[in-house]
Amino acid sequence: MRGVDVHGSESGSERGATSGSGVDHAFLALERELAVFLRRARANSGEMAREVHPELEPAAYGLLVRLESAGRQRATDLAAYFGVGKATVSRQLRALEGLGLVAREPDPDDGRASLVHLTDEGLDRYRSVRDARRERYVRKLADWDRDEVAELARLLHHLNARAEG
Repeated sequence: MRGVDVHGSESGSERGATSGSGVDHAFLALERELAVFLRRARANSGEMAREVHPELEPAAYGLLVRLESAGRQRATDLAAYFGVGKATVSRQLRALEGLGLVAREPDPDDGRASLVHLTDEGLDRYRSVRDARRERYVRKLADWDRDEVAELARLLHHLNARAEG
């Protein structure tokens, strides 16, 4: 059975349904929806960064997220996690340090290296913004069944795990 989705595109109800041109509409729809989702995520990241601190760069917000979830990290580990150069991470960390959101301490396993961590102020500001973001999700998805929210989280986790592995 075929229909027209909310974007006006023809969609097949069968898994992997393709048109005569060989286009798999399920993957075409996935690509389109992920593009919209990522565009909004980038915009939201900028808003959240400004909520943490008006001078915080959107790209540096991800460092706060990682430090809160993973704890103390070397700059080289952060660069590897994000797939960027150490110079990029170092520049962002200097900016975060200047704002009082992160601090460095000597690495007990290697005196030549340092570990970066959130300061108390950085942790408080980050958590405040994260909690407000979570409340926005709760409001936006208030009419969703809890099982639908859990299924979306499960599918996104599955997608993210595939991307990392």
